[in-house]
Amino acid sequence: MRRIPSRSTRNTSMDRTVYIIGHKNPDTDSVVAAAAYAELKRAQGLVEARAARAGAVNPQTEYIFERFGVALPEFVPDLVPKVEYWMPAGVQVVRDTTPLWEALAIMGQGEGKALPIVDGEGRYVSMLHYGAFARNILTKINPHKKAVIPTSVGHLVNTVKAQPLVTFDEGEFFKARLVVAALETASFKAHIEAEPAGNKVVLVGDREDVQRIAIEAGVRAVIATNGTIVSKELRELAERKRVSVLVSPYDTSSTSLLVIYSTPVGTMGDEGISTVLRRDWIKTARKAIAESPCRSVPVLDDEGRVVGILSEGDLVSEPKVEVIMVDHNEFSQAVEGIENYRVLEVLDHHRLGSFSTKYPITFINRVVGSTSTIVASMYREQRIPLRKPIASILLCGILSDTLVLRSATTTEVDREMAEYLANVCDLEVEALGKDIMGSASEVASRPAAEIIRLDLKEYESAGRLLSVSQVEVSDTAEIMERRAEILLGLAEMRREKGYYLSAIMVTDITELTSLLLVDADREFLSLIGYPKLEAGVYVLKDVLSRKKQLMPALFELVEKAVER
Repeated sequence: MRRIPSRSTRNTSMDRTVYIIGHKNPDTDSVVAAAAYAELKRAQGLVEARAARAGAVNPQTEYIFERFGVALPEFVPDLVPKVEYWMPAGVQVVRDTTPLWEALAIMGQGEGKALPIVDGEGRYVSMLHYGAFARNILTKINPHKKAVIPTSVGHLVNTVKAQPLVTFDEGEFFKARLVVAALETASFKAHIEAEPAGNKVVLVGDREDVQRIAIEAGVRAVIATNGTIVSKELRELAERKRVSVLVSPYDTSSTSLLVIYSTPVGTMGDEGISTVLRRDWIKTARKAIAESPCRSVPVLDDEGRVVGILSEGDLVSEPKVEVIMVDHNEFSQAVEGIENYRVLEVLDHHRLGSFSTKYPITFINRVVGSTSTIVASMYREQRIPLRKPIASILLCGILSDTLVLRSATTTEVDREMAEYLANVCDLEVEALGKDIMGSASEVASRPAAEIIRLDLKEYESAGRLLSVSQVEVSDTAEIMERRAEILLGLAEMRREKGYYLSAIMVTDITELTSLLLVDADREFLSLIGYPKLEAGVYVLKDVLSRKKQLMPALFELVEKAVER
């Protein structure tokens, strides 16, 4: 088992991020501009700059980035307000076995009023807050009931700051019965022997006769208060009886209080507080915070580990995300949710749309054929050297957006910049242009057997095995021209592998829709409710995600078919 310390600080939550992102349905110029400008901004000191894209890349873009060894920008499908964008950086957690006294000290040192409690694997268990503490501590000090306190000898030593003289099973937790030796000797003896003593912790001063009675009775531990010296004879007796003997530096009253606080903090946590995931919407977190007695909720990752705390005050603060828009200047073309964040800059070469911001921004709009031309010129203006891979993709961005410098939008600036970049990366403009313009149809030109296995995943539903692949194209026409051989390939693969059905989802990244080519028994095909284009081919309007949109529907259809 992986052990974690009793307290820890995790800096996994988001601090500040500046997304440099193009428009929805990104083309090559948009993605290239984002990647190259992010590197430029980092070179200028904006270390938070991260290249992003608002949609899937087309085969041409994928080819370019793969050819020149540049990582594609991060896929950010939307900027709908999420928990991680408001969550403060860093979080302090405490292990569930930590003594309550230590946990309260940690919570008191911090600014928050809540402390997440985690298990030995770092997964969330409950939340310590003052309301939960007050409610639970009353059960420990109820004068009408005998106090039973989960603790261990080790916790007693650490919390009371005791000097251990004799100890046994320090790490073993037990339900301790606290007994303060305030009775006359005979009465104490009768009391201690009236019931099993194995779980009793006796607090006693310098009364050696009482110390002896407790040890003879076989109590779990004797704590001598006020720094009382315990005789060698009694220590030897304790060794034989397996009784732990500790010396507290505090008086009996203070020691008894500290013993109560030696209980593991896990016994004091509030398990009823709702948790949220870092990718959850803020409106989900807002509801959970409103219902939380401490007005805070723990933020977890997919494995249940705490990555942050979101509190009421965080909801009114500025988000940790800012945006730089490239290759567009209209919110209608931008990633969904962008209006919730501060736009720092705009780099574009299109017409001006209706655009307004709350703050002054840097707005660069030049009459050129490509945003990549603008970014490349900024490298030169700022005298920042271009890495060869970045120069290469910038050249590709210019050639893609200007149809290899033949478009009516091409300017002399584009031509001059293309020549400059070609010199930097030692590439020939016409040859490179031919390569990248031909790459868009690369998927459709592959063998059918390869196409139907692109990004293939197997699933199981109702005891049946399914295979569903996915490809992304800029135009489904070329795939449709080969539908017969693709359907034949699916049938052959289904037969060879014993699949209940085999399908391929062909996603048009320009039209934001998909086609489903599927081979299955006739009974199953009759259940498919999607519009049928022809035998084995269905239109999936607005369906882009295999995982979230297509597969749940297929699972339901398989279950229905099997039940028949």
